[in-house]
Amino acid sequence: MLSDVPEDTGFATRVRNAVAWRWGTQVLAQVITWTSTFMVVRLLDPSDYGLFAMTQVMLNALAFLNGYSFATSLIQADHIDKRRIGQVFGLLLIMNSCLALAQFLLAPVAADYYGQPQVEPMLKVQAVIFLTTPFIALPSALLSRKIEFKNQGMVNLLCAVVGAGTALLLAWMGFGVWALVYAPIAMFTVKALGLTISARLLVWPVFDFRGAGDIISFGGALTLCQLFWIVQSQSDILIAGRAFDVHDLGLYAEALFVTLIITARFLPPINEVAFPAYAELHKKGKPLAAPFLRTARTVVLVTAPLYVGLALTADAAILTLFGPKWTEMAPIAAGLALAMPFFALQIVCSPATNAIGRPRIYVMSSIVGAVIFPAAFLYGISSGPIGLVHAWWIAAPGLLAATLLLTLPAIKVKFTDLVRELLPAVVGCAIMAATVTSAKLLTANLLAPIELLILAATGGVTYTVVMWFLWPNVVKETWAMLRQRDAMPTTSDPGQSAAQPG
Repeated sequence: MLSDVPEDTGFATRVRNAVAWRWGTQVLAQVITWTSTFMVVRLLDPSDYGLFAMTQVMLNALAFLNGYSFATSLIQADHIDKRRIGQVFGLLLIMNSCLALAQFLLAPVAADYYGQPQVEPMLKVQAVIFLTTPFIALPSALLSRKIEFKNQGMVNLLCAVVGAGTALLLAWMGFGVWALVYAPIAMFTVKALGLTISARLLVWPVFDFRGAGDIISFGGALTLCQLFWIVQSQSDILIAGRAFDVHDLGLYAEALFVTLIITARFLPPINEVAFPAYAELHKKGKPLAAPFLRTARTVVLVTAPLYVGLALTADAAILTLFGPKWTEMAPIAAGLALAMPFFALQIVCSPATNAIGRPRIYVMSSIVGAVIFPAAFLYGISSGPIGLVHAWWIAAPGLLAATLLLTLPAIKVKFTDLVRELLPAVVGCAIMAATVTSAKLLTANLLAPIELLILAATGGVTYTVVMWFLWPNVVKETWAMLRQRDAMPTTSDPGQSAAQPG
């Protein structure tokens, strides 16, 4: 993947270690989080998740100004010093203090918009999260600049334990929706303390911003992207919040959470490592085509079968994991899962163009997403939650097409090379889907947990066998990367390794 730089084994080893720590701890953290989530969801009602989703719209809408982009500029910069770090710290403190105050003051407005009085106190309490952001964003950027993700991974693992324990304990004690409110606050507080200690951040904020023009320009471009991302990602809940009752909104919001688990939880660690790795390669004058193609192939290789599998087994999976009161969520989750492979591939494009100093491409693709998604949701809202699912079917492939059109020429990647790299996953998923669909005819009358176990095993074995016999080199390269051994050297044709079966 990103470690495909054989002439610089030290760099390759650092990247592989970073991926292993960041992704490995993320997987373990998600196992902890999922276990807690599936227990909490049985204690709470869909309406609790509907109320919580309403508050997240404002929280996320304001979060695009939290200054993470200015901290990110430290990763891409050629040189940083104590003053520059202090300037970023000062920006973060000012911006997030203002955001916390803004959310506190706007809470009654949001409650009136949704017609739900309980939204007001929830938003006022959640404003505390912004106060932790400076102590997360800055140390995280400094550690990422060094491609040092071991400590970040351990802190994230600790956060998962704290958040999961808090949510489960409060839900069991009868706190209802407040279990969902306090758990993230506990997580962010622990993360702020952990990362600050890990980065040994002993710097005073600097409020004199003279000479910080490059920080503000680069960070400003990414902040603009975040604004468009917020429009894209929160427009469904904002639109549906007034059209659906809290029960239906909770079903859709939780189905979206389930299907976004991979893209929202597993892909960010890859991007966090990819951005500084791409940036270092670019500074050395090395091409990004080969590592980008390897990354894209790995992402689709992992995410596509999981999403296809979820689409095929949603009925049994939801009944087994969430319980009978969530069965209405199954068709929503199944439909959303079909759109997610397109969404996953689109997400991994921006680190490459940002690393070569062209954030304008990310801005343009973000604008496209901010237009396509709300328009699709407005059209689909009349058909209820399933209408939003159909909107995803249109918007996700459309955004991917636009992003690839902008990204591939910039990093000198041919579209045909990308197609050849993705071919193994496409073929494997098609054969797996046919096999699982046939197996469902034999498992229809079984108990949901047993049916889920049989179908999941059938799909997993089928996909693995197809990949091993048709593209053994792909399996070996992925396994070598996970074991932190040297991957196969880059060929003159970046797509060759995945293009030739056997």
